[in-house]
Amino acid sequence: MNKSDRLTLVAGGAGFIGSHLCRMLLEAGEHVVCVDNLQTSRPSNLAVLKQYDNFEFIQADITAPWPTSLVTRARQFHRVYNLACAASPPAYQADPEHTMLTSVVGTSQLLRLAEASGARFLLTSTSEVYGDPESHPQREEYRGNVSCTGPRACYDEGKRAAEALTFDYARSGRADVRVARIFNTYGPNMDPCDGRVVSNVICQALSGEAITIYGDGSQTRSFCYVTDTAEALRRLMEADEIGMEPVNIGNPREMTVRELVDLVVDMLGRPAEVRNAPLPVDDPRRRKPNIDRARALLGWEPTTKLEDGIRATMDWFARELGDEVLVTAKLDTLDRHRPTRPAVPLTAREAVAG
Repeated sequence: MNKSDRLTLVAGGAGFIGSHLCRMLLEAGEHVVCVDNLQTSRPSNLAVLKQYDNFEFIQADITAPWPTSLVTRARQFHRVYNLACAASPPAYQADPEHTMLTSVVGTSQLLRLAEASGARFLLTSTSEVYGDPESHPQREEYRGNVSCTGPRACYDEGKRAAEALTFDYARSGRADVRVARIFNTYGPNMDPCDGRVVSNVICQALSGEAITIYGDGSQTRSFCYVTDTAEALRRLMEADEIGMEPVNIGNPREMTVRELVDLVVDMLGRPAEVRNAPLPVDDPRRRKPNIDRARALLGWEPTTKLEDGIRATMDWFARELGDEVLVTAKLDTLDRHRPTRPAVPLTAREAVAG
């Protein structure tokens, strides 16, 4: 097969991380076929992607039989990325059965496609497989502390099952696989209503609402900018000799939720009311990746400073929400260094301009 005839499948490519990955692959010259049911993805994420001649979109659910437009070219795929699954708690808890089926049945179908075409397969798993961790920071060898009966189990256990299935295919020689365990990711193209901490805090701050902190705000997270996450996925897919091991993808800089709120309010440049609410059931108390394996195998670590990434994300949300708020940072408290590459590679403004 000629290189020009090879296709890259991105399931969930209209989603938050998937849309950035698609654009990165398109810029590299890949012919990308995006499959998404648009159940939790944002159609607006497709606007820029559809401007590329080497991009195709197929609206389909990976738990259902493949459409003819996919089946007839099944053997042309040389890369299969599986990013398809609702990842925000309100979304995956709203339909827990479909969440579990997406992780298990959907992954099974994509693995069969990869086997039939001889394609390399990458599963995006999650730091949620570590549950509420008793080991800190979390290494890939840690087996986790996950509740199989709680409200988050449909997502957590679904991803654990997807990992097991993926590695079973590798053990039996049926597919060349990669598994990425993605930690908290943020940036442009997030759904303002996805219920995750960065989008919640920024949207409430921009709209002048009281900012909700669940619990006392001492729980920690490690936030990775979305283009850094997408680049790690691309490198993991192309890396050789990965072996039968998952790879943590995330930012090892740990901060409390309260510190995140203070950073956003400081950048906004105006006071904000804060209210506390009960901590959700099974909400992890600490979350921080050990990324030694990603550094060694991929030569990767995040390059976007948290302050720069949060600033870019606030700018993007301000445009999305129609808010003309100027996002600023105090020179005496924040480093104003900006990355040499644009911090916002895919924005609503670009989509309208296109």
